[in-house]
Amino acid sequence: MSFTIASRLADLPRPATIAMAARARELRGQGADVISLALGQPDFPSPPEAIEAAYAAAKAGDTGYPPIPGQKPLIDAIARKFRRDNALDVTSDRIMVANGGKQIIFNALMASLETGDEVIVPAPYWVSYPLITRMLGGVPVEIRCREENGFRPDPETIRKAITLRTKWLVLNFPNNPTGAILERQDLEAIADVLREAPHVLVMSDEIYEHLTFDGKKHLSLLSVAPDLADRILIVNGMAKAYAMTGWRVGFACGPVPLIQAMVAVQGNSTSGVCTLAQAGSVAALDGDADGIARMLETYERRRGMVVGALQDIPGLTCVMPEGAFYAYPGVAALIGRKSGQGRRLDTDVAFAEALLEEAHVATVPGSAFGYSPYLRLSFAASDAQLAEACRRIARFVSDIQPA
Repeated sequence: MSFTIASRLADLPRPATIAMAARARELRGQGADVISLALGQPDFPSPPEAIEAAYAAAKAGDTGYPPIPGQKPLIDAIARKFRRDNALDVTSDRIMVANGGKQIIFNALMASLETGDEVIVPAPYWVSYPLITRMLGGVPVEIRCREENGFRPDPETIRKAITLRTKWLVLNFPNNPTGAILERQDLEAIADVLREAPHVLVMSDEIYEHLTFDGKKHLSLLSVAPDLADRILIVNGMAKAYAMTGWRVGFACGPVPLIQAMVAVQGNSTSGVCTLAQAGSVAALDGDADGIARMLETYERRRGMVVGALQDIPGLTCVMPEGAFYAYPGVAALIGRKSGQGRRLDTDVAFAEALLEEAHVATVPGSAFGYSPYLRLSFAASDAQLAEACRRIARFVSDIQPA
């Protein structure tokens, strides 16, 4: 027999972040000196206390099947984290642990979406929200966040996008890819809209919560609008602030019926999370916060260096991100021209591909995030790599020819 791919996957594109990183690796394998700024991968080591705790757990024989919602020490540590960082008192039955933040998102949508249900996704967005929605039979409804408004969603635009089929509103702030954050007044205005639509759930992806700049602090929607607690799912994890991407530990806080349904999804897919990774996560969550502070200081310095360099390149625009570790430069003035080697730059995809092939700098086109023509580049890389990448981008742009 010949294999036929399931219809839910047949038209599903490969995530552009992964595709660009893969092409960068191919070029490196051919001997090219490629600087890849395509993936959201912190360039810091995992906390030493996490490594020691994982090792101790292995030595102690904690290597059996874990409870599907998560081991009690980690559930308790997550509850302490919510009290400490977000002023939220949550009970253990409202918390679950999954294999990364992406599985939290998958579990939630798998547990709740019927065919044709709508998920409102403000653009620019992280690539997986609409892809997972489509894979599960839902309909992503994209709303555009204007650059002149700091890439924040307009509450009235959200109101107009809500229909009787709307199941979720996704909020990802600090935002990937723009670094935008939501202030209290933004959250209060969105909460007012949600109070008018009691059938809409909110997925609040807060995985970059500790990475905010200029002295600004992240606010959780749940802390601003506690009356919406039965509709808000907080998505978080160890990947970004704790530089633990490979440990694959995400966690959620949400209404009990939703969490129970998400646990059922996980119980029939991956089961529980690696016990050693859970032990390491407890140590990281309860550990010294100085490591996060040092990481943030480094990112903030790099942000100034990278965004300043991009703003100095004629033809590029770039707003100063308020959080996360990405710059999101606009390339609209250069679309329709030709690269130095004659490639047509008709889209930001073509621009990113030409930049990689000719200047050996890997970025991700803004079309992957639903917002063109832009590029996303990560400044979670060394100072030397970032400085050289900016020089290469400047040379690439200076060589661009008229159409």
